[in-house]
Amino acid sequence: MKMNTLLIAAPLALLTACNSQPSTPEVLDSNPDPMANQIANAAPVELPPAIRADKTFRCADGSVIGIAFFQGDTQVNVRIPATGKPTRLTAPAKGDPYTADGGWKLTGDDSAVTLTEPGKKALSCHT
Repeated sequence: MKMNTLLIAAPLALLTACNSQPSTPEVLDSNPDPMANQIANAAPVELPPAIRADKTFRCADGSVIGIAFFQGDTQVNVRIPATGKPTRLTAPAKGDPYTADGGWKLTGDDSAVTLTEPGKKALSCHT
């Protein structure tokens, strides 16, 4: 009987020593962050707008373009061809035409647009 009690008590004694961590974590960082004050006093960061719609359009000349419309309706990315490098066009206010340097202009919405590329005539495009 004594042997059975000893066989049960020995593993229990070992298990009680397993969780011997302090209740609060020990902080070992003795080197403070040199930019902590700058980060704490920095102005809030404004995130870029989220994509509202990303559409592929077929134009009157048979070409295919891609346009990503962003929330707020003041920015689009135009890709010519549809898989090409995007060109960002912006509008000063919602409802105004989107423009970019060089003569880019886009009017319309996410179902039909009129696009003018630099040095080319206006193209009518639809989804």
